[in-house]
Order: sequence, then C-alpha cells, then structure tokens
Amino acid sequence: MHYQDRLRVGAAQINATLGDVDANLSQHLDTIREACALGIELLVFPELSLTGYGLGSRVMQVAMPLEDPRLRELALACQEMQTVVGFVEEASPGEYYNALAILQDGEIAAVHRKLNLPTYGGLEEGKWFTHGSQLTNTPVRPGWSATQLICADLWNPALVHAALLSRPTVLCAPINSASGIVSDDFSNEQNWALNVRFYAMTYGTPVIMANRFGPENGSHFWGGSRILGPRGELLAEAEDGEMLITAEMSRTAIARARFELPTHRDADTPLVRELMAGYR
Repeated sequence: MHYQDRLRVGAAQINATLGDVDANLSQHLDTIREACALGIELLVFPELSLTGYGLGSRVMQVAMPLEDPRLRELALACQEMQTVVGFVEEASPGEYYNALAILQDGEIAAVHRKLNLPTYGGLEEGKWFTHGSQLTNTPVRPGWSATQLICADLWNPALVHAALLSRPTVLCAPINSASGIVSDDFSNEQNWALNVRFYAMTYGTPVIMANRFGPENGSHFWGGSRILGPRGELLAEAEDGEMLITAEMSRTAIARARFELPTHRDADTPLVRELMAGYR
C-alpha cells in the first residue's frame, strides 16, 4: 500500500447555540462545505458542538440516537473528509453520553464516548451523562489514523497513554473550555496550551485541539484552537472569534520525531500493567 506523506487538517472554532440542534446543524454544514473546498481531509469540531455545553436537564431534549437523520445529513456532506462532531448520544431511553460522531464517506465511522466526566468547579457532567468505557481509533487515509479524546479525557494522563499505544498518527482533541470554570486560580488558557503541547512532543503525535469561542449562560469560551506538530510546534492557532484554521501534517516528520524520542517503543506496557495491578 502506498502511504501518502501529507495530510491537510482543520479545526473549526465555532460557538454553538445552546440547545438549538437545528441552528447548530446549519452552521456545521456551512463549515463542512468550506473545509471540503479547501481540501481538508480531517476536520475537528469542538466538544458538544451540535448542542452547546451547559445543558443541565435539557440533555434529554437534545439527545440523538445514531439513526438520527441529522447525523446522516452531516455524514453525507462530509464526503471523503473525516469529520469529528460533538453531540449528545442517546444509547437507550434515559442513557446519554457526551460523545463524538466520527463521520466519513456518508457514514458514522465510529463513536467516542467521553471517558472522564468532570464534576468539580463549575462542571457537572457526572450528573447528566454516563461515562464511556472504550477508546477509538479510526483510519483517515493510507498511512494515517486518528484517535479521539474529549476535553477532560486529556486531563487523565493514563487515558491519553492508553489511547496513544495504538500508534495513531493524529490525536483529535475537541474541548469546551470556558475562562475560570475550574477556579479563579486555574488558567484554562495557559494550561490547555501546556497540556496539548506536552502530549504532542512526548508521543511524537500531532494534536488538533478545537475549542469554542463566545458566550454561553454567563460563561466565556476563550477559543485558542490550535494544531500542533509532532514536536509540539505550533502549526496553526485561531485568533479570537469564530473561524476555521488549517495546517498540513507530514508523516515523515512524525517518523523522525518518534525515532528520536521513542516513547511508544519504550512504553513497556507489561511492566506498567504489573505496577498498576495493586491499585484500585
């Protein structure tokens, strides 16, 4: 199989209208058309991009089963471009997940359910959602694959390590980060930049981080969406406002970074499993 060396990727920094799936769907379709015209092959929207974040008990009203025709409409619009969209998944009556639909070629290629539900500071996800229990990894193009983690998933280092053991070439990181939502002393703006740069550099894995920009229920989502290369270098960064940012990734650059810092090779999973066996 011939592997392509370059991959054009994008992050959609938008602001969802809380609880209005149809309005958000229209915005997604516009952005998807723009991305397709630019030749983007992997596009990432923010966490819960179809619904907004502070849903509370309205989770039930905006939830969608995978058979929902609106997801089908999005999948068809994506054509060959793999697109990561945030939504509330109804798995069964009364069972809801903060989830990602990974869309490509007119289908839902995979679903990632958020693993780490934050319930601290101004965050209450543990009250409304069921936590996921599986990792995802999807082929994008020959020689390219992506794993997806949602927001607080990336603040559990063991989850990130486990997700990257499958050697994806790209880490997709849709987030919903508002200024001061954890505490007055915890800077989401500074700490998210540190978080994703650390993982990109340590694992030689480019990161596409898509955050929202704009207001919701008194909170301000600060944006800062970015695309990082395999050494943690900044390939693209969004300014304040709603916008689509793009970058080109190199498989050769990933190979060189991983060869020089062989984190995957030296992970020693059997030893890590043995050391963790005594903890519950």
